[in-house]
Amino acid sequence: MLYFSRFKMILIWVAVAITVILAAPNLFSASTLAQLPSWVPKRQMTLGLDLQGGSHILLEMNQNDLIKDRLETTRDEIRTMLRDAKIGYTGLAGTGRTLQVRITDPAQIDAAKTALKTLTDPVAAGLFTGGSVQEMTLDDSEPGLLKFNVTDAGIKYRTSTALTQSIEVVERRVNELGTTEPIVQRQGDDRILVQVPGLQDPQRLKEILGQTAKLTFQMVDQSMPVQDALNGRPPAGSSVLYSQDDPPVPYLIENRVIVSGENLVDAQATYNSQNNEPVVSFRFDSKGAARFGQATAQNVGKLFAIILDNQVISAPQIREPILGGTGQISGNFTAQSANDLAVLLRAGALPATLTVIEERTVGPGLGQDSIHAGKVAGIIGSILVVAFMFVAYGFLGFLANIALAVHVAMIVGVLSLLGATLTLPGIAGIVLTIGMAVDSNVLIYERIREERRAGRSVIQAIDTGFTKALATIVDSNITSLIATVVLFYLGTGPVKGFAITYAIGILTTVFTAFTFTRLLVSIWLRRARPKELPKA
Repeated sequence: MLYFSRFKMILIWVAVAITVILAAPNLFSASTLAQLPSWVPKRQMTLGLDLQGGSHILLEMNQNDLIKDRLETTRDEIRTMLRDAKIGYTGLAGTGRTLQVRITDPAQIDAAKTALKTLTDPVAAGLFTGGSVQEMTLDDSEPGLLKFNVTDAGIKYRTSTALTQSIEVVERRVNELGTTEPIVQRQGDDRILVQVPGLQDPQRLKEILGQTAKLTFQMVDQSMPVQDALNGRPPAGSSVLYSQDDPPVPYLIENRVIVSGENLVDAQATYNSQNNEPVVSFRFDSKGAARFGQATAQNVGKLFAIILDNQVISAPQIREPILGGTGQISGNFTAQSANDLAVLLRAGALPATLTVIEERTVGPGLGQDSIHAGKVAGIIGSILVVAFMFVAYGFLGFLANIALAVHVAMIVGVLSLLGATLTLPGIAGIVLTIGMAVDSNVLIYERIREERRAGRSVIQAIDTGFTKALATIVDSNITSLIATVVLFYLGTGPVKGFAITYAIGILTTVFTAFTFTRLLVSIWLRRARPKELPKA
């Protein structure tokens, strides 16, 4: 048990050296690291929100938007299905969670139910869940009137799907801002937690996250003056939308969407070569380019509107077919607003509005106080542990203290390598694993003493002590690791930070307490050849 081959010794020392080298950059400032050669590792641990300060925002999804979109989609489907089936209808309208349509010919009611049957068919709830969800139910209790109701299960399914999509969009938007190690997590059934370390002014972040950024290209309806539409009733298939100007300018817009933001593959803030004003240049995918080219070719001389979140950004005239799939959006932008719009378009549209319901800003001073408190706690704990081990076990305690220093260096090195975020609970996890590492050494050394008192020689007592303590150490650490995994998967934010450092600490504890300490003791035995265990 105490014998180490040359290869095994080299492997252990190399592992220790690598982790120490990886941990070393955390001892230096960023300016000092910048002056070092490029081949020197420079990656440091990322400090969390509670250590370096930053912004904490909790967003809530508006379920009413999802219900409204679902009813609008269903309305279009009903209109198309009944038209294709040549079934007459009237009164197609929706309120709340219900959409209704009246079939004009009683003889066609059964045919209408058959044509619309797919609306109430269950949909697959997901690849891994294996179940299905009925999003809509049909109420035909009143003769000739078909009512489609959105179910609670359907709303829950739509919310879950939209939340997953929103998290991806939010992550892209936050990353586009150039922030370091942002945290975007699902919280509950309809909320998203966003933490951005180092960001002291969350206003721009809130503006970026608060916009749905639903971009559409639609034709301007010039069949009647917009004022007549405001005074009377807009033509069927058209609506009045307003511009972002002050005061807002009304436009009569056709409801049919030519191309949407889903067909964009790139958007960049740039300047107009003619007047040097900030604009946003965009590029469509092949499908969007074909649609846009066809629409502009068929409507030369007419106006088309660029609409963002139901507001008209601009409504230029089509002077010639735009066949290249590229274009520019102009709208009295500043450089900042043009860049923000480009960020939104690149990240994609949110499926529903996100509302800020909680906001906190942690100042860098408070973060420094937390770091200082963590350092003090770690130093005091380490000094007490080192003193105890040396007093209780003499030279063997000194070897355990060397292993303890390597243990801490390995935790920091692994955290730096993984790019994990260190939080205040994470520091608590490191301090806790220091105690665990010492506890493992205490188990080994006390077992060695018991074997020595039983009459075994020093070498036999040490060998047996390490052998018999191994099972206890491994069992206790496996139990702790299982609990840590549960904490990681069920916890959020700070709890996950604690779980990560604690899990790494558990693994390094087993290595340093059993393998590295045993190597140090083996080297001491070969060189000192003691007749008795070191005195406390």
